[in-house]
Amino acid sequence: MRNFELPGRSPVYGTDGMAATSHPLATLTAIETLKSGGNAVDAAVAAAAVLAVVEPQMTGIGGDCFVLCAPAGGEVVAYNGSGRSPAAAEIGWYVANGIRRMPAIGPHTVTVPGAVEAWNRLVSDRGRKPFGDLLSSAIRLASDGAVVHPRVAYDWAGCERPLSQTPETKAIYLRDGRAYRAGEIHRQPALSATLAAIAERGPSAFYEGEAAENMAATLVSYGGLHTVDDFALHRGDYVEPIVTAYRGHEIWECPPNGQGLTALLMFNILSGFDLEGLAPTDPTRLHLEAEAGRLAYRDRDLHIGDPERAHIPVEQLLSEAYAADLRRHIRPDRAMDALPPARFPATSDTVYLAVVDGDGNAISFINSLFAKFGSAIADARTGVLFQNRGSAFLIDADHPNAIGPSKRSLHTIMPGMMTRDGKAAMPFGVMGGHYQPFGHVHLVTGLLDCGLDVQQAIDAPRIFHFGGMLALEAGIPRESAEALAAMGHDVCPAGAPLGGGQAVAIDREGGVLVGGSDPRKDGCALGY
Repeated sequence: MRNFELPGRSPVYGTDGMAATSHPLATLTAIETLKSGGNAVDAAVAAAAVLAVVEPQMTGIGGDCFVLCAPAGGEVVAYNGSGRSPAAAEIGWYVANGIRRMPAIGPHTVTVPGAVEAWNRLVSDRGRKPFGDLLSSAIRLASDGAVVHPRVAYDWAGCERPLSQTPETKAIYLRDGRAYRAGEIHRQPALSATLAAIAERGPSAFYEGEAAENMAATLVSYGGLHTVDDFALHRGDYVEPIVTAYRGHEIWECPPNGQGLTALLMFNILSGFDLEGLAPTDPTRLHLEAEAGRLAYRDRDLHIGDPERAHIPVEQLLSEAYAADLRRHIRPDRAMDALPPARFPATSDTVYLAVVDGDGNAISFINSLFAKFGSAIADARTGVLFQNRGSAFLIDADHPNAIGPSKRSLHTIMPGMMTRDGKAAMPFGVMGGHYQPFGHVHLVTGLLDCGLDVQQAIDAPRIFHFGGMLALEAGIPRESAEALAAMGHDVCPAGAPLGGGQAVAIDREGGVLVGGSDPRKDGCALGY
């Protein structure tokens, strides 16, 4: 139990429904959906639509979506709602035009948005309410305006330069040439009209006809290779989730092209170490997480791409023998000087929410534009801001993540699901781009190894080893930072919060739902 003399949050308890999102309006929308007869899928889609309006820097209908569902009494189901590159995206075109590395923003980073199709498909297959009804709150907020919350304003600040690169984006996302500030109202009438059309006519109002023509024309006007056919041909997919065991539980992730494999590999490595009872900021715990992450991210960057276009050795990477081989390179008191050679050769920003309903259906749902404000290109007529997922592609024909026609890139967004004895125990997720595998591991080990409750595990200070440096949030004690440096880690301040998480734990024995929401975001958990 937390110290009530200090600032903090308590876990939220309920019995008939629980939602945890990164924005209070989205959480409220999810709860209202549940109380009006919707199930967890309905509530998640309604909340995601609201987030697409109130957190425009993180998500939108111009982005992608990945989902894990654990139906009451059923097996975990995964949905890949990520879009593909244009059919004309031949690697030779980029080379011929002097593009040796994918840009961070701009038209060549735009892949076809997958979120709208995924939302509709999930509601049609697994929801209770009409799809159009679930968009009503988002439509109203886009039309009437949404108040900018503090974390949204924090992310918005400093984005004036990319948001000024096209007049359409500047007009929608800047106010008198500056970022919107906390307490100001942001209106998006064009987006509201597009959402209303989708509510009335379904995904065809987005992927076909006038909307698709407008979106493709905007992208082409800035040099993109997109056509209306690229939009019309988009389909998401149900995929087989991947899983590993950890401390008596099963941890589920979406398979590649998502990066969930990275987290499972970290869990497999850490399962061979005794972390039980360590304090959340114990340097031994943080060191082992960092070393496991270094190895797992190396394999991520070598192997993950579009599984329809390249062989990805998932089974071998998740084998116990491979985890044991990696584990032997980790010293408990010293950082690796260099990573060992890869055993297998390379083969040819975001919102997260969790909902559990009264019937025990659980959903882990993540929606994203990737970087803040995605590609920084918006279509004025539809109000759609496009993602920049294509920036993750490589200009390397021999790599599984090479740019190519109608291809999915390595994807960072990853919903998580924990089960026990075949039943959902906790939908969870931690936002933050490349950080997410670390976030999943840090949250789950906090629960299962350190004995924290769901809110404490989300609150706990975080680390991230990336780009050769070990970034530490401000909450990591100086003594732990000094110990990590003495072990050989190049430590540095994180400089900004590392991600943001949500989770809903299911206490089946007590019949109680326990929600947690990240103080690094504006959101909250609510239950009833």
